[in-house]
Amino acid sequence: MAKLSVHEPLLSKVEPEHGYLERTSTFLNLAKWILKSSMWAIFIIWVCAIFFFPTEFAKSLLSKWTKLTEGPVFGITGSIFLGFGAPILIIAFLAFLYIIAFPSDNFEKKNTKFPRFRLWTFPVLVDGPFGVVSAAELIGILLFSAYIVWNIIAYIIQSHDMLSGFSLPSKMKSIFMLEIIGLRLGSIGLFCMVFLFLPVARGSVLLRLIDIPFEHATRYHVWLGHLTMVLFTLHGLFYVIAWSWEGKLTRELLEWKDIGVANLPGVISLAAGLLMWVTSFHTVRKNYFELFFYTHQLYIIFIVFLALHVGDFIFSMAAGAIFLFMLDRFLRFCQSQTKVDVISASCRPCGSVELILSKPKNLRYNALSFIFVQVRELSWLQWHPFSVSSSPLEGKNHISVLIKVLGEWTEKLRNITSKFPEKTQEDFKSWRLTASVEGPYGHETPYHLMYENLVLVAGGIGISPFLAVLSDIMHRVKQKKPCLPKNVLIVWAVKKSKELSLLSAVNAQSLSSSDFDKMNLDIQTYVTQESEPSLEEGKIEGNTDSFFFSVMNGNSMSCLVGTGNNVWSGIYFTVSTLGFIALFGLMEVYYIQPYKITAWWYKGLLFIISMVMGVIILGGVTIFFWNKWERRNSSYEKGTVDDEKSSLLKANRANLASSQTIRYGCRPDFADIFNSFAEQVGHANVGVIVCGPPGLQTSVARECRLQNMTAKRNRPVFHFNSHSFDL
Repeated sequence: MAKLSVHEPLLSKVEPEHGYLERTSTFLNLAKWILKSSMWAIFIIWVCAIFFFPTEFAKSLLSKWTKLTEGPVFGITGSIFLGFGAPILIIAFLAFLYIIAFPSDNFEKKNTKFPRFRLWTFPVLVDGPFGVVSAAELIGILLFSAYIVWNIIAYIIQSHDMLSGFSLPSKMKSIFMLEIIGLRLGSIGLFCMVFLFLPVARGSVLLRLIDIPFEHATRYHVWLGHLTMVLFTLHGLFYVIAWSWEGKLTRELLEWKDIGVANLPGVISLAAGLLMWVTSFHTVRKNYFELFFYTHQLYIIFIVFLALHVGDFIFSMAAGAIFLFMLDRFLRFCQSQTKVDVISASCRPCGSVELILSKPKNLRYNALSFIFVQVRELSWLQWHPFSVSSSPLEGKNHISVLIKVLGEWTEKLRNITSKFPEKTQEDFKSWRLTASVEGPYGHETPYHLMYENLVLVAGGIGISPFLAVLSDIMHRVKQKKPCLPKNVLIVWAVKKSKELSLLSAVNAQSLSSSDFDKMNLDIQTYVTQESEPSLEEGKIEGNTDSFFFSVMNGNSMSCLVGTGNNVWSGIYFTVSTLGFIALFGLMEVYYIQPYKITAWWYKGLLFIISMVMGVIILGGVTIFFWNKWERRNSSYEKGTVDDEKSSLLKANRANLASSQTIRYGCRPDFADIFNSFAEQVGHANVGVIVCGPPGLQTSVARECRLQNMTAKRNRPVFHFNSHSFDL
């Protein structure tokens, strides 16, 4: 009998056979292919059903579908919901299975060895109302435009053919034509609403599946919002013209009938939509953000009265996407109830404020993530997005953001922090800074790690996410984690030299000079409004943190976020969805049918109530257990806050002066910069990430497009990525 050693395990580690590994790999690839194919098949069939909805063939199929699926419990509402609302929920369920089974952690596999163009990173349009538009986005715009034009033309032809079969006076034909076209425009707008709510579900599994971060998705929400409101406005306007022509405008506007469409709820819904629309234009958002923010809360009125206007079975067409938004909104509400410890707050010489917030060790995010911050002493309703300025590898229990003063809210925050040294001990006892956090949100894959060559272009405070990227790369090199970037060029444009102190926010604690040497780093800084160095430049850089203070609220950030634990997120989605369907079924069986309720508007209200109860009651129970599980498994301890604060105060700030070149009185020449970098790296993929104002993004996108379109052999392919958040 062989002798047993205390240094060897009783069960020897047996290497799995090659055949077993091959069979396992084949099974996983097959499962991945089945899930992907299923999602694509459902999506294509669903989109085709919407696109061809005006055709007689589609109407015939819909009639057969309702006869086939209409049951004694859910009736026609269940059939319509199953055909138009449920597919997006089924795709979401399959998406949860996909990201749980196949997490996208291996970003190296997504990097192609040979340089090639990508639809999402090739800028096609750089000037115009849409801003910088990639090839993939342009395809989406063209498809949506084709859908709108095709539907309008098809409906006009059908309406004309239908009315030509009746011998009516020309006036009556014109009135009927206006009402029919108005009705059709409303139905097109309802389908557009399906896509309107998908981009604003910040932690949506669908956005994570296709790796579109929330800050990019907001652009699509803005575009779709304008389109939807144009359609709904024309819908209402055509009816107003027709009713005015008939001389019954007031009576029709105030009508609230039980059987059929109720007009007055539609008027209220449209009025709420118009208020949101006119205050969402860029000029209003930029100059009167609070007005835009508060009027946008009217979306509740807009949705509820839309359901009252059209009834349950019509509203169910858009209910799937709205339900996904409701799930995300309730989860965000639950996460935002936590008062987060402010480990430290500092007011920098350039006027920017740095907040360092406590977080649990198991909070998942990457260096290009966003968080939303609320300070209750400033506003109970306003949440502002900020890109993180710290790497997830930099500290286990903290996350930091840099905040530039750009409006009333940020100015109040700076005033609070800058006046702190003047407070006495008695004042401090009654002084608080109650911070709450939503997020983090961002790309599912850390795409800054997918390129060996990086060009990071920042304007002013836009350097903030690149501090996190730089820290992330350096810590990965230190910890020998997967890290592709080898050549990193940072192009930073600032107005005044006092902003240069922001670069010192990179926490170099535990990093040695050899870690910096492993990366070819070049920082080109341009001070545009000063012709020579400031006399106090050295003093500013040497004293970057004027003071620190901290506020302990007793908690770290909550992990209750859609981008957090995939299993719990999937359970929350599944339980809430099944709860909504079950509650609506119970209402039908025990209330609607026994009491013979037939009013469309009332059944629409009950449908909305079922959705809300499914999220709050069933989803709330799931969130309760999720929160318990996270707290039990979280390694966050109150004692770690003091240690974290102490380490941050003592931390060495990165000395990047040797890698930095400062030029005064000029702006970056992107043609020269890109040509020089192209000669340095040769035939390779180059990731270009821009964070700054629209003008800077346009300039960089134009240069990327020019370089790619005029590129010769052995020249790199520049991949444009924007990291700018514009609400």
